[in-house]
Amino acid sequence: MEAKKCKRLPYGNSDFESVRTGGYAYVDKTRFIELLENEPNRNLFFIRPRKFGKSLFFSMLSHYYDIAEADKFEQLFGDLYIGKHPTPMKNSYLVLKFNFSGLNTSTENDFQISFIGKIQQSLLAFLDEHANYIPDAAKYKKECEEQMSLTGKLLVAFRAALSAKRKIYVIIDEYDHFANDLMALGTTVGDDVYRKMVRANGIVRDFYETLKEGTETVINGIMITGITPIMLDDMTSGFNIASSLSLDPLYNEMLGFTADEVKALMIETGVDPALINVDMELFYNGYLFHKDGEHRVYNPSMMLYFFNQILRSGKVPENIVDENLKTDYGRLRSLIMNEQNSTQLMEIIQNNGIVSEIIPKFSIDQLHDNEYFVSLLFYMGLLTIDRQEEGLLRLKIPNYSIRTIYWDYILRLIKDRNEDVLIDFTQLRLAVRELAYRGNPVPFVDYVSRNILIRLSNRDLERFDEKQIKIILLGTLFQSKMFVPITELEVTQGYTDVWLQRSHLFPEIPHEWVWEIKYVKKAGLRRDTALQTARDKAREQLEKYRRSHQFAGRTDVRYLSGIFIGKDKYEMTELAV
Repeated sequence: MEAKKCKRLPYGNSDFESVRTGGYAYVDKTRFIELLENEPNRNLFFIRPRKFGKSLFFSMLSHYYDIAEADKFEQLFGDLYIGKHPTPMKNSYLVLKFNFSGLNTSTENDFQISFIGKIQQSLLAFLDEHANYIPDAAKYKKECEEQMSLTGKLLVAFRAALSAKRKIYVIIDEYDHFANDLMALGTTVGDDVYRKMVRANGIVRDFYETLKEGTETVINGIMITGITPIMLDDMTSGFNIASSLSLDPLYNEMLGFTADEVKALMIETGVDPALINVDMELFYNGYLFHKDGEHRVYNPSMMLYFFNQILRSGKVPENIVDENLKTDYGRLRSLIMNEQNSTQLMEIIQNNGIVSEIIPKFSIDQLHDNEYFVSLLFYMGLLTIDRQEEGLLRLKIPNYSIRTIYWDYILRLIKDRNEDVLIDFTQLRLAVRELAYRGNPVPFVDYVSRNILIRLSNRDLERFDEKQIKIILLGTLFQSKMFVPITELEVTQGYTDVWLQRSHLFPEIPHEWVWEIKYVKKAGLRRDTALQTARDKAREQLEKYRRSHQFAGRTDVRYLSGIFIGKDKYEMTELAV
């Protein structure tokens, strides 16, 4: 019997028609069209973190609703859920698409020219694509080009649709991309441009107000997507007609891959499970957008990157995080330059999360307030819902991949704040090699002590404790890639401070480590008593971990207590075998 031909992996492809006709695997999300169409409000707002499959989903909506795509329906949708359960509105609209990525945000004038240019480009494409349905489409195109105002250009397209006796369905992708670019500048100039464009009399507000007016005559539905709800709040009455589905449990899995979908994708594309020697759930899973969501989901871009590397090289990639995704999250740095947000971020990393409500929408002016900043991290995918307990919502860092982004940020922050901090990566890797292959932790701990801890400023020492030491150790350990540092692992007898699991890249490393970290302040008359108490407590906890179900019987795991005294002294004691 001939082997079944594997489908191509749709890594980097967000064009629905190309995916469906080019032999690519497709994770069927079309069942959500039915739910969306049954919503009482036809104007909808739905946001998800970067690289979460938004553009592909919206491309799918465009092909489903556009009358110009009707002759392709069977080819594109026939074997999918919606092809077998079509809705009344399939292929019944003139679909008008906007994408606001790539705008020039250098100056206010550059932005205005760029924004109007994007609008005109979309309107001309709309008239071209529907020339067979719009009488005198060429005339409307010419009129659109001649119109000087943005509102005038939009009204031309509305009149064209009315002449065709057809309703418009509007799709807006990357609605807040330029806003994120402006915020990422971290300057007063960027904030000023944003406020002038989005608030009263601004060109962006004019655009959305015109769309709002269009819903009274020719627009029969608007679907908006992006990353944050900031702009929607800042426009206030300029566009107050959309219902947000972002935090609705019904739509928790509309974007992202469930565990079952990941398994099906592997089978379809021929990814050999035997080649996967890492815990995919630990590295990539964990997103939940409502406490009552049925399943946690994987970031699709992360999974496609991971599978693409395996299919290309026959092994798991060395870099577990796609560098493109790292660059996207790098935009966060400017938002954390103020002390309040920086402190909040440190608390999140220290505790692997935070108890906080998720604010449905907020203004750019509120981003320096703790609760709003935490909500921004949630929308960006840097936090997700863990659980609800006693009426409070606990958010956590979604997975190991995202945790490494935090660690990288912390090292950068420490270096920015402390000019004397030195990180020699060659020396660091040699020290970690001693720890990994010869079971000698002294060079690594000494390296961190001499090059980082002892050089910290008084500002950093004010809130210094064992959690901060742990974060610094983890961030530096990760740089070598020899270990997968895991914090707060739940075991039978509690939570480990640090578990150094050997990396999939170095399976020959003879030992893994469990560390218990303690910190004793130098000041105080009873320091000797405190030091002995820390020693006893660390030994007691390590003994519990060794007896836990996770580590019981394992001869390849070693147990170390590290007690740091002030910022310039430490002692290490390994449990006897």
